[in-house]
Amino acid sequence: MTVTSARTLALALAGVLALSACGSSDDGDTASGDTHTVKTAMGDVTVKDAPRRVVVLDTAELDSVITLGVKPVGATHVETSDGFLSYVPREKLEGVKDVGEMMNPNLEAVAALKPDLILTSKIRHADKYEQLKKIAPTVMTETTGYPWKENFQLHADALGKKAEAAKAVAAYGAHAKKVTAALGGPAKAKATEVNVVRFMEGADIRVYGEKSYIATVLKDVGLGRAPISAKAKDGFSYDLSPEKIDLADTDVIFRSTYGDPKKAKETQTVGGGLWKNMRAVRTGNVHVVDDELWIQGIGYTAADKLLDELESFLTK
Repeated sequence: MTVTSARTLALALAGVLALSACGSSDDGDTASGDTHTVKTAMGDVTVKDAPRRVVVLDTAELDSVITLGVKPVGATHVETSDGFLSYVPREKLEGVKDVGEMMNPNLEAVAALKPDLILTSKIRHADKYEQLKKIAPTVMTETTGYPWKENFQLHADALGKKAEAAKAVAAYGAHAKKVTAALGGPAKAKATEVNVVRFMEGADIRVYGEKSYIATVLKDVGLGRAPISAKAKDGFSYDLSPEKIDLADTDVIFRSTYGDPKKAKETQTVGGGLWKNMRAVRTGNVHVVDDELWIQGIGYTAADKLLDELESFLTK
């Protein structure tokens, strides 16, 4: 941060703190109004019972607030995009301020929005926690992705939206059962083995394992998983080069791309002989899906749309 930027941020923070009766304390206390304590990855944090100015610094948090009927005042975008999650209806994001790239949020922009709550995760922004909590009470989950259902409950607690959260969870559960039935029931769903393959700019090709967001949705429907998913490092993903893409073969493949297709090795892979000779490819059971929806969304709004797509793809 430049000297000028640092001074600007300091002034912005001072302005935010001056608006409260006492300012933010070290543990994130709010200065006025009814409050409650939330247990977070960074310890107990005191927040307003009904925060009105919420800033979210990652896609999972954005999905959570939208699911719970809260329009944030600010949100970040991912590195390969210049906007917010495309599957979220535009009217629900109208007027939301872009506060920078997800891993490097503009703290001056965050402070200028005068938030009363910031939502993010320790794995993303632990290094910025001391600065963030001086702007507003900051609620961090430990990580993102796989524990998304537990994270959602923490977000709901921080927002004072537990009742709304319960409705969202129940609706999702009912929807998942409906999709399972549409696939012919639990036995038929389990007999269909699927893989999710992601081409990633600047990284190897990723085949998602059992401890990932998308895997939990597939499990809720009862779909079978190809054996390679059990070989994923730490349960998250099994990474492949284009020369080993045939290891990802199974009954059905859902594939997405993060970033430029050429830089992500998608172009060379799907144009090669190994890919074309895969069973899922030869039988027409490879489906191109939206990366933001299937991988980045990480929440109930995304999962609900995901269930619709699963039913559509697998009942054709």
